[in-house]
Amino acid sequence: MADTDSPTSECDLHLEMDSLAGKSSLELEGLQLFSSRPIVRKISSAEITPESGIIGHGSENCGSQCIILRGIFRSIKIALFSNKLNLLVPFGPSAILVDKITRNHGWVFFLSLLGIIPLAERLGWATEQLAFFTGPTVGGLLNATFGNATEMIISMLALQNGMIRVVQQSLLGSILSNLLLVLGCALFGGGLALRREQVFNKPSAAMNSGLLLMAVMGLLFPAVLHYTRTELHFGKSELALSRFSSCIMLVAYVAYIFFQLTSQKNLYAPINEEESPTGGNSVDEEVPDISKWESIVWLFTLTGFISVLSQYLVNAIEGASVAMNIPVAFISVILLPIVGNAAEHAGAVMFAVKDKLDISLGVAIGSSTQISMFVIPFTVVVGWIMGLPMDLNFKLFETATLIMTVLVVAFMLQEGTSNYFKGLMLLLCYLIVAASFFVHIDDDSSQEDHP
Repeated sequence: MADTDSPTSECDLHLEMDSLAGKSSLELEGLQLFSSRPIVRKISSAEITPESGIIGHGSENCGSQCIILRGIFRSIKIALFSNKLNLLVPFGPSAILVDKITRNHGWVFFLSLLGIIPLAERLGWATEQLAFFTGPTVGGLLNATFGNATEMIISMLALQNGMIRVVQQSLLGSILSNLLLVLGCALFGGGLALRREQVFNKPSAAMNSGLLLMAVMGLLFPAVLHYTRTELHFGKSELALSRFSSCIMLVAYVAYIFFQLTSQKNLYAPINEEESPTGGNSVDEEVPDISKWESIVWLFTLTGFISVLSQYLVNAIEGASVAMNIPVAFISVILLPIVGNAAEHAGAVMFAVKDKLDISLGVAIGSSTQISMFVIPFTVVVGWIMGLPMDLNFKLFETATLIMTVLVVAFMLQEGTSNYFKGLMLLLCYLIVAASFFVHIDDDSSQEDHP
């Protein structure tokens, strides 16, 4: 009895009574009747929380800090160690070291090119994570916007260095890569994986094709005006027309975004969603890997890293062209867009294999539409502000290539169906384009005055 009346036993009994507060008073009385000894129970570590009052303020601060650190480590683990492509990340710091030590532009270009690939892919991944919290329409817009962040960064840095032809050719190459390489791989991979014909939403594809044709119009007239020598003021009318057309294209793109977000949501709904209008959750419904704020932090972090590496990449383009004996046009139109489109490429193929062809088309064609209707006019306006003669005259060879590419893709998508043969045709067309730029010499790129 002395042990029972001790202070320690009273404390233990008090803890036990608090832990059993959820039970009824009759149950507690029954426990006391069957045992004259106090009820003593070990408290697990899971029950020791700040709310229980058992731990002090110091332990509470330590616990919250441990939770924050554990969340940070988990986010870093998911972002940097969940994809095998991240094995290429060390090439980025290696490019910086090689530039500081040897100034070998060929190796700096090659290493920075490899280092940007996983960063671009992770940027697309972070955008997809953020899209879980914004809805499908805004999510598709975010995917297209941040998917083109690499191209925009490279273009702005090249424009700042006065490399206007590199800006024009890299943006043109991004359109060609998305329309032929990315879309071709998506259609080819989806057709082989499913062994049947796939269907997609024709109105959405037709609207994007119309916007691409409008962009072709904006790029065609300054080139025709230049080569036919029909300018009112030679050298000035072409630039004035480019700036005016760029403003019109930006207005058209803003109207297109407003149109997508408001009046015609059902028109651009995927085919699979229209066939199953029930609001139930599907079995394979995906969930985000990280939170919304983690996605935003990773977006800004990865954009900063890409900006740093892009600076070394742009500065090494001309030196790499001489060192590797490759035309600057081929580097700008073929190599740079492949790096920038790494995220779109992987995502489009993955969605096509899962029979989500509408998403693949939204990634590939939507990205091309945004580059042609927003990024290119935006660079013209920025060049206007900086006092640089950035215009929409992409020269005759590049403009003809873009016209043929848009027409081929428009004819391929006019039926609303796809198969692996259509994808193969687009891939073969891209090989022809790549070979053409490999033997193409752009005299204007060597005549630019770099400030």
